[in-house]
Amino acid sequence: MHIERYPILGILSLTPVKHGDARGFFSEVYRREIASAAGLPVDFVQENHVFSAQRGVLRGLHFQRPPRAQGKLVRCIRGAILDVAVDIRTGSPTFGRHVAVELSSANWTQLWVPEGFAHGYAVLEAPCEVLYKVTDYWAPSSELGLAWDDPDLGIDWHLGSDEVILSDKDRVHPRLSGLAPVFQFSEKTSS
Repeated sequence: MHIERYPILGILSLTPVKHGDARGFFSEVYRREIASAAGLPVDFVQENHVFSAQRGVLRGLHFQRPPRAQGKLVRCIRGAILDVAVDIRTGSPTFGRHVAVELSSANWTQLWVPEGFAHGYAVLEAPCEVLYKVTDYWAPSSELGLAWDDPDLGIDWHLGSDEVILSDKDRVHPRLSGLAPVFQFSEKTSS
């Protein structure tokens, strides 16, 4: 498995090897010892499968506040997405900065998004299916969000504003400047 680290502490991508022949392929997409050595938690509690029928569907930017905060290991098994993680850890040297990575069925890359980040993605190629493992259960009462189009974040979603398809919930999230502190940066916990 190829592992790539990014300038924002805690974010990394994992690209599993595909072994293929005329029948198809085999790929070990998660292996506990590799995840552990890379600094990922090894105890995921839930896996989610999301289907999007159209290009332009944008889901996010979401996170859960402590004590129900979630780390996410995200992969796209059909189509393509632009996966985005925004650092919202107070005191972080990269607070308000983001990582954007294309995940697709073709490149087979996965993105690790630890606690302390708002996460979202835009569908670039549809139909699209995304799977992601999480470190804590979905807790609707702990859910918060960040405005996907906050100009201070400067995210290029690779879509025109007229192409974006949002849920009602994702239309009303605050900008980063209006978000009360939720996470505190610590180098010890940001492997």
